[in-house]
Amino acid sequence: MKFVGSILLCLFSIQLWAIEPYLDSYEKVASYSLEDLKAFWKKANIPQFIAPVNYGVDLYEVIYVSTWIDGSPVKASGLYFVPQGKRNDLPLVIYHHGTRIEKERKIKLGGEQGICVGFAADGYAVLMPDYFGLGKGEQKHLYVHAETEALSAIDMYRSVKALNIKEGVSWGDKLFLTGYSQGGHAAMATHLKMQRDFPDEFKVTASAPMSGPYDVSGDQGTVMFKPYSHPGYLPYLIYSYQEAYKFVADSRTLFKAPYDSILPPLFDGNHSMNEINKLLPTVPKDMIADDIVKAFLEDTSFAFRKALQANDVYDWKPEAPVLLCYCQSDEQVNYKNSLKAEQTMKRNGAQNVKLRHSGKKFGHGTCALYTSIYTKMWFDSFVDGSTKGKKGPVFKRMLVNISKAKLVHDQKKRARKKIKDAKKAAVK
Repeated sequence: MKFVGSILLCLFSIQLWAIEPYLDSYEKVASYSLEDLKAFWKKANIPQFIAPVNYGVDLYEVIYVSTWIDGSPVKASGLYFVPQGKRNDLPLVIYHHGTRIEKERKIKLGGEQGICVGFAADGYAVLMPDYFGLGKGEQKHLYVHAETEALSAIDMYRSVKALNIKEGVSWGDKLFLTGYSQGGHAAMATHLKMQRDFPDEFKVTASAPMSGPYDVSGDQGTVMFKPYSHPGYLPYLIYSYQEAYKFVADSRTLFKAPYDSILPPLFDGNHSMNEINKLLPTVPKDMIADDIVKAFLEDTSFAFRKALQANDVYDWKPEAPVLLCYCQSDEQVNYKNSLKAEQTMKRNGAQNVKLRHSGKKFGHGTCALYTSIYTKMWFDSFVDGSTKGKKGPVFKRMLVNISKAKLVHDQKKRARKKIKDAKKAAVK
C-alpha cells in the first residue's frame, strides 16, 4: 500500500481563518419561561440550590459562515442561549458538545442542551457550536480535529455579535470555555487557538475541559488495542483524518473485510453510534487493515500517527486558569488524559491548572453530570470576583457529595439485584 504523507506538512500549516466570518441567519427556536424551567427542574429532581433558576431562557439557532480546511467558505450552525430579562453585561460560556455522529440536531430541554440552559437560567449567555458538518452545517464533520473544532467556536462567537446588536444583547468581560468528551478536546483546542493565534481579540477568563481525549496519539490511542465499549469512535476518527490529511491513497484500503464494506454506509450522518457499535469488533484495531496497524506500530513517521499528534492539545502553557474535570472509572475517555495534561502544562510553566476528580465510581455518562456541576461552581466564583477560581460554597459541595454517595449506593443496589435475578433465572 502506498501511503501519502507529503500532503500532511502542508495541511498542518494551513491558516484556517482566511475567510471573514459572518452571520448568515438566525431564528428563535424555543422560549422557556421561568415557570417552565422551574417545573422541569422539579420533575427532573434537580435542586435549585445546586442549579439555580433565576431567568427564563430564549434559544436561537444560528447559521454562520466560516472557513473550510481548503480555505473555501463553509456554512456552520449552532445554538445560542440567552437569559430572559437579563440582556446586558452577560458572562459568556462557549460550550463544546460531546461526540455526535448523526448530522441532525433536535431542540430539546435535556442532555447537553440542558446543561447550557442551566447556565443561561443563572444569567450566562451560552454558545454551543455544532462543529462543521453537523446540525445545519456543510461538509463532513472532522471528528476530534482541533483546528476545525476551535474555528467553529471562534467564528460562531464573531458572527453572533451581529445577532446581539439586533436583539439588544451584550456580553461582559468574562469569557469561559468548557465542553464534555469530544467537547473537552474542543474546549482545549479553542483555548489554545485563542491564546496562540488571537491574543489581542480574546481574553479567556477560565476554561474547564471535561473528560476529553487531549492526548489523542498517546493515552487515548491505546484504547484501539483492547476491548472497548465504543469501537465506532475509531472509524469515525480514521474517516475524519483521511478526509483532512489523505494519509492513504485510497480510502477503500483503510479497513479489512468485511468492515471495508460494512462501515462506509454507516457514516452517512443518519446512523447512531449505538447502531454502529453493534456491528463492530470489541477490539477496535481488529477492523483496520493489517498493513496500517503494522505501520502505526512500527513507523514513527507514519502519516496517521503524525495526524494524531497534530491533534494533541495538552502540551502548551495556558495563561488563563484551567480546571480539568474527570472520572477515574470513565470507560470511554481514559482519565489519564487529564492527568497528563495537568502535569505537562505545569511542567511548561502554567501557574493555575487544577484537577477535579468528579467521581471514582462513575462511568462516562454519569460523569458528565457532576463535572458540569463542578465546572459551573468554578465559573461562578470568577463571576463573583475570584481571579484564580474556587471550588464553590462548602454547603453546596456537601450536598453534591451526598448526591454522589446516594447514586453510588443505588448503583450497587441495582447491581446486586441484577445478580440475584440472574441466579433465580438460572435455577429455573
